[in-house]
Amino acid sequence: MKIDNSAHFKQSTTLPWIELRIADRSTACYQAHSHDEFSFGLIQQGHATYQNRGHTHQIGSGDIVTINPADVHSCNPEAGTWSYCMLFVDAFKMGEFQQDILGNDNNAYLNDYVPFLHDLERSEYAQNKFQRLFSALHSESSPLTIQTYLYDFLASSLSKIPIQSKREPLTPSLGRVREKLLDEVKHSIQLEELAKEVGLSRYQLLRAFKGQYGLPPHAYLMDEKIKRSKRMLKSGLNISEVAYQLGFSDQAHFQRHFKKKLAVTPKFYQSHFINEPAS
Repeated sequence: MKIDNSAHFKQSTTLPWIELRIADRSTACYQAHSHDEFSFGLIQQGHATYQNRGHTHQIGSGDIVTINPADVHSCNPEAGTWSYCMLFVDAFKMGEFQQDILGNDNNAYLNDYVPFLHDLERSEYAQNKFQRLFSALHSESSPLTIQTYLYDFLASSLSKIPIQSKREPLTPSLGRVREKLLDEVKHSIQLEELAKEVGLSRYQLLRAFKGQYGLPPHAYLMDEKIKRSKRMLKSGLNISEVAYQLGFSDQAHFQRHFKKKLAVTPKFYQSHFINEPAS
């Protein structure tokens, strides 16, 4: 797998619950993964195959991708130049802005925010709104300016599409499996143990869990580990300690899986948030 040395990360100091990512002439491919945050990306150059929510799109310059929290997705560029900029927005902060736009009487807030229905938008109007917002964040404009541009961008998207009132209700038993996975993140858990937890066969559990969460249990757990590792790295924890706390066999094992998901090394990622990355 190619490492994305073109990637640059930045945490907004004005709105610290927004993270920026810029990639210039990248050739990196990404395994299917998800984020805890809302993700919005503007394609600036090149073409790629974008998969999200069971759909496959061919995307290119000017397209905006929208990824809800927990959406399992991947994006793989064609040969040649591939440049984009992305915003990662905290889900609960996003919900606050959505409520301001939609009103508190909207019944859509099952998860404290509204999932966007469409995973791709092709609109010069939306593109201009996004570029203005991203530029303001990157240049550390005033909070008033950035919040105004964020409202403008979200309002343009929310006003043009129907709102998904709620997601399919979670199967309670599968929720217990998910909780067990996350509670025992450091330990090796057998599929049979998870199946017994909810009274299903191993095969039934695999199908049901993937249908509910988009990934089979082992892949879902790894995805969660990588998401947790990002927060730990940004806090300044050294890489070996992150690997230990998340149950990786060693630092190399952690680094290998981190690169598969993000196309950069943990050290490179951490270097964008603290002055001297810890080994």
